[in-house]
Amino acid sequence: MKLLDQVRVKIKFLRYSSETAKIYVYWIRKFILFHHKKHPVDMGKVEIEQFLSYLATHRKVSASTQNQAFNAILFLYHKVLDISLEDKNINALRAKQRIHLPTVLSPREIKHLINQFNDNIYKLITQTLYGCGLRISEVMNLRVKDLDFDYNRIIIWDSKSLDDRSLPIPKKLVTPFQNLIAKNKASHEEDLSNGYGTVELPNALKRKFPNADRELKWQYLFQMNKVSKDPKSGVVRRHHVLKSTYNRNLSKAVKASGINKKITAHTLRHSYATHLLQAGIDIRTIQELLGHKSLETTMIYTHVVKELSERNRFSPLDYL
Repeated sequence: MKLLDQVRVKIKFLRYSSETAKIYVYWIRKFILFHHKKHPVDMGKVEIEQFLSYLATHRKVSASTQNQAFNAILFLYHKVLDISLEDKNINALRAKQRIHLPTVLSPREIKHLINQFNDNIYKLITQTLYGCGLRISEVMNLRVKDLDFDYNRIIIWDSKSLDDRSLPIPKKLVTPFQNLIAKNKASHEEDLSNGYGTVELPNALKRKFPNADRELKWQYLFQMNKVSKDPKSGVVRRHHVLKSTYNRNLSKAVKASGINKKITAHTLRHSYATHLLQAGIDIRTIQELLGHKSLETTMIYTHVVKELSERNRFSPLDYL
């Protein structure tokens, strides 16, 4: 088996996402080509440092991109080749870390943006993104079973790190969620009667529970209006709303809102965290709600809140 195929198999075995697979394969290929197709087994600390330094000095990549490449190489050596680099003390010229303050919408802007949507699934997705502070991938992968109305919580299953978390369901979304599940139930029963009704299951659950893919609880919460052929398996089933489809609808709403900020689905997550911090929620709790592994990642919002503070917003011109 070719080396890059071994990488793909290992990534799939460890349940990493398809996006991570593409990124890791891309950088591993670049690393090998940079050293004229020399096999990684015959390379080590020196070659890795040369490649990372090249990215910083010649390619002028960002610090995050350089770290991405480094993580891909570490994955190759540790997980695929079973070669430890822990004692190698790899030192390369590091790309300069640029600190970007994320774009944040005010509560008034959030409300105005949401009002640009018709009462459809895209409006509910937008409310979920902001109301729960979720990543777009986490919202799209929600299943019916992930909503626990008795305990008023949404459960986010992290299949890669196995570090799951739960967060409260916004009171305003309880009824819309229940109505959506009732609609999904009717669609699911119709699909079953038409010979469809299965859904893609995570990990190896299909082998463990052969009939689970036909149960309502495993169906996606935000599902497509129609069944379609799964490009991977060829099975005709009802998939979740595509991120690209949602992003198109979000772009239309942003344009209609007249808000002159660069707004993406992740802007709603940034706004959620900032508004919680402004409301007095402690940073550790926000870290847990966001699912950040490191507190340092969450600390960026303290800088945002400081930047937005009215007490710090003044100019000498106002005193003339």
